[in-house]
Amino acid sequence: MRKALVVGINYYEYGSPLFGCVDDAHSVKAILERHADGSINFDVQPFTGTGPKDTVLRSDLKDHIKKLFEDDSEIALFYFAGHGHIEATGGYILASDSRMGDEGVSLGDVLVFANESKAKNKIIVLDSCHSGIAGTPPTASQNAMLAEGLTILTASTKDQYATEKNGRGVFTTLFVDALGGGAANIVGDISPGGVYAYIDQSLGAWEQRPVFKTNVKSFVSLRKVQPSIQLEDLRRIIEFFPNPGDHFRLDPSYEPESTGRSKGMPDPIPEHTRTFAILQRYNRINLVIPVDTPHMWHAAMESKSCKLTVLGEHYRRLVERKRI
Repeated sequence: MRKALVVGINYYEYGSPLFGCVDDAHSVKAILERHADGSINFDVQPFTGTGPKDTVLRSDLKDHIKKLFEDDSEIALFYFAGHGHIEATGGYILASDSRMGDEGVSLGDVLVFANESKAKNKIIVLDSCHSGIAGTPPTASQNAMLAEGLTILTASTKDQYATEKNGRGVFTTLFVDALGGGAANIVGDISPGGVYAYIDQSLGAWEQRPVFKTNVKSFVSLRKVQPSIQLEDLRRIIEFFPNPGDHFRLDPSYEPESTGRSKGMPDPIPEHTRTFAILQRYNRINLVIPVDTPHMWHAAMESKSCKLTVLGEHYRRLVERKRI
């Protein structure tokens, strides 16, 4: 069971309103609910505050968060978009009825709920100001205190504001894009680490900086998209490159096109051309490069070879160890 609580609050009774948080929450809900092929992913519970008649009360927000982390689900994911606050006693996320910053839900309480959860993977995603303090109790100096299986991803450091642009949170826009496929590996899995890397690379040094904290033995896949290459083709990598550092020798019989052939060159061999098509797909996703020539076509026509890149060697090892 994969469950998510997705919260977005625009309306604040005692503070300035926000404008993109509810839309951001709906975007996160939509992207989490299903994998790219339409199959079910997360069971998402939305919780939004849009106006005076549709509010998110502090007591209800705290109860919802506590309930999210109560059972032993495979993944329990909490997403929040709204106002955040920080002071000497720690960080807070603010509900619609919060009069003062410390009347919000304490991030220390959220950490306790997540740390004590029996869920195998706990993920906290915060698009709020000063959210980078999450996971670090005020008495713990700079040391985060995360139980095994817990990952925290925030829009900004504890000293920064989380910004909106064109009516959307800058962080959440990138978060949704990452889950949409921007952060996928070549087999189509999107991990929390991949999401952070995508967001981190998308923001400049002078912009808000995302924060990533984790205590996991291995990353879970948050969502699946179409892989860059069919798995049956990827698994053949150990057939073509049985050992680390192997070269695969090519010749003109691997190239199906007649253009550029000199007299005396061997004709295409169907079995060879099918193999070459897979090697070219490897090349397009940076698993294979031609040796001593700029293109795979030249490697075949000049009877040269191709070899695995560092990334290719990584996936060769995964296939060899039956991890793919």
